[in-house]
Amino acid sequence: MTRTARSTFTLRALSAAAAVFLLGSLAGCDTLNDWFASDKVDYKTAGTAPTLTVPADLSKAHLDDHFSVPPTTIGLGGAPMFTQTANGSATLGVPTAQDPLGMHIERDGDTRRLVIDGRTPEELWPEIKDFWQENGFVVQTDQPGQGLMETNWAENRAKIGNDWFRASIGKLFDGFYSSGTLDKFRTVVEHAPDGGTEITISHSALEEVMIGQQKETSRWVSRPRDPNLEQAFLNRLIQKFGLSNTQAIMLQANAHTGDPKVATVAASDGAPALDLAEPFDRAWLRIGVALDRSSFAVDNSDRSKGLYYVRYVDDTQDVKKEGLFGKMLTSSAPPKKLMVNVRPKNDSQTQVTVVDASGNYDTSAEAKRLVSTLSAALN
Repeated sequence: MTRTARSTFTLRALSAAAAVFLLGSLAGCDTLNDWFASDKVDYKTAGTAPTLTVPADLSKAHLDDHFSVPPTTIGLGGAPMFTQTANGSATLGVPTAQDPLGMHIERDGDTRRLVIDGRTPEELWPEIKDFWQENGFVVQTDQPGQGLMETNWAENRAKIGNDWFRASIGKLFDGFYSSGTLDKFRTVVEHAPDGGTEITISHSALEEVMIGQQKETSRWVSRPRDPNLEQAFLNRLIQKFGLSNTQAIMLQANAHTGDPKVATVAASDGAPALDLAEPFDRAWLRIGVALDRSSFAVDNSDRSKGLYYVRYVDDTQDVKKEGLFGKMLTSSAPPKKLMVNVRPKNDSQTQVTVVDASGNYDTSAEAKRLVSTLSAALN
């Protein structure tokens, strides 16, 4: 248990102590494989605790290459159609000579995308939603048209130490224990250039810290995303799509590696800009994921116009103590809304700029900050 969580537990344990007295008669460094272990991630009980209410203005090995080509549709209203490959594996993807298991992972730095061959986002959407619910989350954002799914804030109960007290008497008062951290996950589901589906999982996190002269209250502050958690859930999703844990780890280890530096800071008529050495389809996906992992929230997008509609979100807003987790305070001033314009320069290059409602270049400090954030995320 962290120091913050231990401090929080101390306050809550005072209430638990009285109940324990009345019931006195009852008393008598992580590796990838470690993160994939089931006891490292446990959000099963998260749904029973009050969740953060965020105001509307803050968020809205060698493989056999011989295989049989499977059907390419999923029965409406029925179970997904899995295919058995020549080596006996079940897969929701459509196997190809390059991907005998019907799926692979692409890696850019610590970002990983799961590519499902031969399946559309519309086919996979119900399975992805079921996946998050099966893992103990409430899906709060469900926008298949935008390819965006986001869970509620939830607590990873596996982070709470299981000492002798909690393992015995403490089990009666498990609600008094807290890890002092909250997580939520955003899933971006996009059409892949070759007709399949690309899935990216992004992690956001908050940590409870004690404040005040006597540490009498607390607030939630943002903490860095955890790539290990993203990979752990990507591993579980691969298993949801039919493969074994061993095969999922193999896909992670054999991830296709892209160019580590794809974005160059440039200028367009005096406005900040990014030049990407990639065609529009790939650049559009990259920018979407980079925005998702930044402090800028995507409210809407229009691929036909190459526009992302975003706004800055401050996750460090104070939290009023209400119940176990509390409620975020509203911001006194609404954040400025920005439009990120992604447009092709030619068949192999794409430029990214920030524009205003009239389509003119935005040269404001917020626009420069946004371009700088995207550059750092992409490189």
